[in-house]
Amino acid sequence: MTVYQIDPIHDARWAGLVHRHPRASIFHTPGWLNALRLTYGYEPVAYTTSAPHADLTNGLVCCRIRSALTGNRIVSLPFSDHCEALVDDAEDLALLLRSLEGECESGGWRYVEMRPVSPLGERGAGFGRHRVFYLHKVDLRPQLSELFRSFAKTGCQQKIRRAERMQLTYEEGRSESIVKRFYGLLLRTRRRQHLPPQPIEWFRNLMSCLGEKVKIRMASTDGVPIAGLLTLVHTKSIVDKYGCSDERFHSLGGIPLLLWKAIQEAKEAGLSEFDLGRSDPDGHGLINFKEGWHATRSTLTYYRCPRGQSVDPAEGWKMRVAHRVFARLPDPVLTTAGNLLYRHIG
Repeated sequence: MTVYQIDPIHDARWAGLVHRHPRASIFHTPGWLNALRLTYGYEPVAYTTSAPHADLTNGLVCCRIRSALTGNRIVSLPFSDHCEALVDDAEDLALLLRSLEGECESGGWRYVEMRPVSPLGERGAGFGRHRVFYLHKVDLRPQLSELFRSFAKTGCQQKIRRAERMQLTYEEGRSESIVKRFYGLLLRTRRRQHLPPQPIEWFRNLMSCLGEKVKIRMASTDGVPIAGLLTLVHTKSIVDKYGCSDERFHSLGGIPLLLWKAIQEAKEAGLSEFDLGRSDPDGHGLINFKEGWHATRSTLTYYRCPRGQSVDPAEGWKMRVAHRVFARLPDPVLTTAGNLLYRHIG
């Protein structure tokens, strides 16, 4: 059987497959892929056993990343928490994975990385486990009142009620104005984490490429932005992709209020799942926060080919040094660092 390569942005068959496949997510959509291409210069490509001009029955989407700094590689998908292969037949999936293994070897790529929700198992014999994360999802099917009662009283319920009592100003949208205010909070948050922010063009491109599938929510007090949340929607799922805040106002409950607003809106729209994203296993504070929303935890495993692509032990001290440097950079320099570095680390 032959493996074909298609352009998932311009081949209309890909959008159709993503719309109808039950395991597809916002990260598979042409809009998300186009935002990656426009911002970082990545090359999206989908692999399929469906011949040209035939109905597209399966597909595995990746981005080719070319970097003189971090090496050339193929990732499914960069800056995406997870990306399932949209393949129902186990033999077809094994064939597509073998094709990627062959391309990695013949094309001189450093590695191929897969980020599936479901384990690859025997189908990915050429791929080894690389990193493990936790993935948290909230089941939105219960009644809204039942959902609220399931939240942690101190970490969620009380903070939501406090935010309501404080009469925080709430707004949502996709305008340039809200993007800039969101980015100001993001810069503050990333500085707190000793990391550079993503390029602002990334968020502008998300707005233009995803349209109504993306939304920024903001909470303010006395005209001062205190919390921001960027969510993505695909079919029956809403994704919490980026959150940011002003730590001086954490006691006002801005982030819990925005999450609650997103849940209320998702319920009204008939969505069934709230994807809270991935967490590092040692990020206990973030994990506890997510589980305070009655989120179910699952294991998310990333795989790499060739096998044996383990995490470089030197990366730990490199990141510690980088964190100390980033913590001392003025805002314009920190922003420039993000603009320069992110295209190399997807």
